[in-house]
Amino acid sequence: MISPGPFFLDQIFFIVAPYVAIIIFLLVSIRRYRTEAFTFSSLSSQFLENQHHFWGLVPFHFGIITVLLGHVIAFLIPREILAWNSHPVRLYVLEGTAFVAALLTMLGLTSLIIRRVTDPKVKKVTSWADWVVFGSFVVQILSGVYVALFHSWGSSWFAALAAPYLWSLVTLTPDITYVTAMPWMVKIHIISAWLMIAFAPFTRLVHILVVPNPYLWRKPQVVRWYAAWRAFRA
Repeated sequence: MISPGPFFLDQIFFIVAPYVAIIIFLLVSIRRYRTEAFTFSSLSSQFLENQHHFWGLVPFHFGIITVLLGHVIAFLIPREILAWNSHPVRLYVLEGTAFVAALLTMLGLTSLIIRRVTDPKVKKVTSWADWVVFGSFVVQILSGVYVALFHSWGSSWFAALAAPYLWSLVTLTPDITYVTAMPWMVKIHIISAWLMIAFAPFTRLVHILVVPNPYLWRKPQVVRWYAAWRAFRA
């Protein structure tokens, strides 16, 4: 039996997978919005437990939004990013900001996972899809941190290599020569991103389409359960 070669796998992972992921994301998101509009949210478990929820979700969202915004900017204006990075101090500031944001994301995600495991009420409402989401984020964040530590100046090579690859997908002229020579951990980071996009509309991740997220700046919510107080008074 002849096993598929590296070039064939690269075509599957970096040409077929992106288009399949985007098609699934669009079709399932539209269907879910039309037929299950109520579920088109994060389905927050804040009422079950708020303190860990707040201090996990806020750093996670601030971190992930910063990281994603950096990726989008480098995708849209790669030449400007390379020009910015031509000065060492500016390069250090950009890389340092991205790394701190990634650590903030990891800290928040760790807190959210611990909350799901240790709080009995929250654990009961945690589905298998939630654990898939958490696992996907773990792979995505750890691979990103690994790349930042062992393949330095990611903002520059993203602008020089990943951005042209992504633009080739947008223009329907996919060119994988930009990514085939990348380190294996970078490839894992890219592949896991496509998998997350494909799986997102089946999970609470679909709430990214209904921004903004006001809990990023609002005060922690205080929840009082009056049923228990009435029972006590009785």
